[in-house]
This record gives sequence, C-alpha cells and structure tokens, in this order.
Amino acid sequence: MIRVDPISRMERNISGTIRNHPGPAGPRWRSAALYSLDVGAAGRIRVAETFRSIFYAPLSVAVHGGHFAAEGLEVGVVTAEFGAGTVGMMQKGEADVALSGLMRSFDQADRGEAPLVHFAGVNDRNGFFLLGRQAQPSFGWSDLIGRTVISFGGAPTPWLCMQSVLRRHGVDPARITFLRGLSTADAVAAFRARKGDFIEHGPPVVDHLLADGTGHLVAAMGDATGPVPFSSFMATRETLTRDRERIVRFVRGLARAQRWMASSGAGEIAAVIAPAFAEIDERIRAAAVERYLRQSTWARDPVLTRSGFDALQTILLDGGFITRAHRFEDLVDVEIARQAVGY
Repeated sequence: MIRVDPISRMERNISGTIRNHPGPAGPRWRSAALYSLDVGAAGRIRVAETFRSIFYAPLSVAVHGGHFAAEGLEVGVVTAEFGAGTVGMMQKGEADVALSGLMRSFDQADRGEAPLVHFAGVNDRNGFFLLGRQAQPSFGWSDLIGRTVISFGGAPTPWLCMQSVLRRHGVDPARITFLRGLSTADAVAAFRARKGDFIEHGPPVVDHLLADGTGHLVAAMGDATGPVPFSSFMATRETLTRDRERIVRFVRGLARAQRWMASSGAGEIAAVIAPAFAEIDERIRAAAVERYLRQSTWARDPVLTRSGFDALQTILLDGGFITRAHRFEDLVDVEIARQAVGY
C-alpha cells in the first residue's frame, strides 16, 4: 500500500542546509569557485543539483578542492526546488548541466520526449539507508511486512530500488505501507512522532537519528541494491555538441576529483567538502563520508557503463516506472568522459 502526503515546500531541510530556489529573476546561484579566476563566458558552467547531499561529494570536492579551477572553470551550483526538479531547470535554460538520476532521462524517453543525455557518472551505488525504531542485528526484509516505511520524498529511484530488493528477497511490496512524498523535515517529524516503523533516507538525517538514539541502522541500501549508476551529470544533446570542449574540461576536473577521493580518507574528504556543508557537525560529516566509502558509493572514473545502465533499466521496468526498454546510446554519451580520462 502506498500513501502519498502533500509535499511541503521548505526553505531549509532538516540539517539546516539552505536550498536555493528559483525566484522571479531566475535561480539564486551560489558561487562555487574556490579561487578567483579571470574567466570568460567559455569558462563558466551552471550546475543544478537535485538536492544538497554528501551523496554528491564528488561535485563538492571538484569545486572546493580546486579541480574545476585547474581546468580554468568557474562553476556555480544551485539546488533545485523541492518538487520542481533539475529537468525543469534544464528545459528553461537555467542550468548548463545537472547532477541527477538517469531515471529522469528514462522517463523522458518513455514519454516520447527528447531525453537529456548523461555524460559522466558520479554515484555507483544507492546512497540511502534504512533505519528502524529498534536495533535488529538479524534484520530480514520480511520484517517490513505489515509495517510502515517512510520513503525518501525527493526522488523516486530510492523507492524503486527498495521494491526491487524486496522482490529479490521474496517479499511482496504490496504487503508494506509506504509513506511517500514528504519533505525531509516532514519525514523526520513523522518518524519521531512514530507515524512510521522505518525511515529510508541519506546523511546527515540518518546520522542525526542514529546519534540521538531515535533510529537504528538495519540496512545499507547501497549494499542491498548492488552496483547501479544512481547519479550522473546530464545535459541537452545540443549543449554537448555546442560546448563539447568546455564539457570535456568539466569532466576532466571531475575525474581528477574522483581520483583524489579514491586515494583519500574520510577525514580528508570531509574537510574539503566542509564549505558546502557548514551547517553539518564535523563528526557527522566525517561519519557520513566513511559510511559511503565503505560501500564504494562513488565512481572512481566518470565513464558510464552499459552493464550499469541495464541494471537500472531492469529496476525501472520491474517497478513500472517505464513501460519499455530504451537504447543505451539514446540516453548516454560515453565519448566525452573517455576523452576526458584519455581512453
């Protein structure tokens, strides 16, 4: 059973991170350049992100670690308004590229629209975690039967992956009540008010709930789901053709950040991304990074793979999110990333 509550539009999420909403004059852009550069229009890129999250740490590392700056780029980042999304911003010309889920392009293609094209991978795993009210060291997926799960409300992919995991373990999702469509603040309030037995979310929400004893970690959805291209950069095909040289530099900066992250510890990464998450306690920030490192969340290079694409497509088909299969080449451009990394 699925319950969808009205979406609450909030200026802040539960961690206090300010969201930048489009206003009458367009999005309020957060300057993301670490260094002061003398760059022209050819060196500026506007990035829209679905939500502000440590899950997207490679973007923050590329910005605040100087990896984009080393490519002569000045990158501005804005967080899409809850319920609006990055696709709308791209269609309105409010962003050059967006960091979002491949499922959004699957949805466009399924509806007969020209899909946004994904050109650089960021997340290789589901970045969400399932918390329960009680510690359950021998947790099994059948433990959710007859219970209420508060789902992440910012995107459908976490819920679709949950359905896939349940079916894989022989559990009919229809035997579980899913409370969907809540903002982060409302989801946390509902869990604290005991309106749900479990909550699925990402850091720092899970870390706050774990720290104060309200929640107990029962499953890492990245491990449960398995490898899947959860998040990647996308743009219109026209942008990728017209601004190819600039996009290649952007991906080269991302790849440099990915290589640095692959050889760095949680404390180092948490320190570099601190400017993007100033409202999050240092210990919680480091704990969230460590949790993501343990499950190999972040891609080590930006080249998207056909096997990952197929795995995600199966999840979307089985969940009824799309009605037919789509070609890898129609939704993904791997040549930009290959050029950026040199193969």
